[in-house]
Amino acid sequence: MTDVDDAPELTLEGFNLFSDQVQQCPHAYYALMREQTPVFHVPGTDIYLVTRHDLVVPILRDVETFSSNFSTTGMKPDADLIAKMNDVIKQGWPKVPTMLTIDPPHHTRFRGTVAPYFVPRRMKELEGPITEIVDRLIDALPTDGTVVNVVDALNVPVPIEAIAHVLNVPPEKLADFKRWSDDSIASIGTAISDERRLEALAGEVEFQHYFAEQLERRRSEPIGDLMSDLVQARIESEPDHPAIEGDGKRSLDMPEMLSIVQQLLVAGNETTTKSLTEGVRLLAENPDVWAKLKADPEGYAPNVTEEVLRMSTPTQGMFRIVQRDTEIDGFPVPKGARLVVVYSAANRDPEVFPNPDEFDPDRDGLMKQHLAFGKGIHFCIGAPLSRLEMNTVFRQLGRRIESITLADDNELRYFPSFMLRGLMRLDVSFTRAD
Repeated sequence: MTDVDDAPELTLEGFNLFSDQVQQCPHAYYALMREQTPVFHVPGTDIYLVTRHDLVVPILRDVETFSSNFSTTGMKPDADLIAKMNDVIKQGWPKVPTMLTIDPPHHTRFRGTVAPYFVPRRMKELEGPITEIVDRLIDALPTDGTVVNVVDALNVPVPIEAIAHVLNVPPEKLADFKRWSDDSIASIGTAISDERRLEALAGEVEFQHYFAEQLERRRSEPIGDLMSDLVQARIESEPDHPAIEGDGKRSLDMPEMLSIVQQLLVAGNETTTKSLTEGVRLLAENPDVWAKLKADPEGYAPNVTEEVLRMSTPTQGMFRIVQRDTEIDGFPVPKGARLVVVYSAANRDPEVFPNPDEFDPDRDGLMKQHLAFGKGIHFCIGAPLSRLEMNTVFRQLGRRIESITLADDNELRYFPSFMLRGLMRLDVSFTRAD
């Protein structure tokens, strides 16, 4: 239930973003939208899906008409649940928009506090540590035909350990790190129970307390890491955050620092895990591509990474809030409407990617054209780290593994969300190269 060819006869009548069929097999629906109505109004909502590549890109660049201040776009809980949620939230710090869910100039100020950690020089410094992580995990893979869930064995720990390295999180906290990450995305693009929503909120508060303690420790004992730089960062002040000194700048407050760290935590592992898992599946299903990777692991891994990103697009789309009555491709969209710029649909637009449902790492211009990391000022700040992790995994698999075989009983079930898409598990067996 993953490919366009597997889908039954489709119709957009009664389309529901939360239906299992849509969440498990969205590509056929998006292809139909691109052909029939590339700006699709979801029935019974104020949500409009934009699915064509040539329409998505201008929206991402027009920050005045299409705002990223979408932190409250979810379904509103009932009053009783809101009261219970507020009781949990009061135990931590208020959530504030920083990078992903805020517009310029505020976005630019916050992004600048961590941008230096994702420049080429920093990525070069991380190559060795990440290769060590990947090799250690590949060493632990069974290679005697035993089936293993590659999500748990390889694709979760690689990005978790990598971002933990960046944030200076000790090994004994990695399990908590993963749990907090899961809690942070629990309600994104999916319907969850009230109990799970409260449990996830409690996990986020636990995350806040741990990192607040770490940040306060860096304030008195800086150690030259990202969190030390956050507590020492200075940004332009605003009326609601006046400058303390005469230079017109101020320090970040604790809710802002926690927001930034939480976004790095989620962006730093959930999406990469989902792309890595889809990549392993695609390599197992395409022996010709696997052979090319094995023949030139160093040179061909970046091609594989970019095509896997295009095919998987783990962040399926992103919200934008319409700031004025406008038209998109002649389709009227009112002020206040919620747009979803559907990256996954744009990444399979045949006008840009011929035969878009084929796994072809030899496509020209992939890195510049695909939208897996977005486009414009909100281009994913962690993209260089994600690419480094994926390149390293695919390169080392090509060097050290002879074959990857999918287990016959794989269900290929995807995370139940229209925003975050990735296989929940993938059972495979490996044989080791000589």
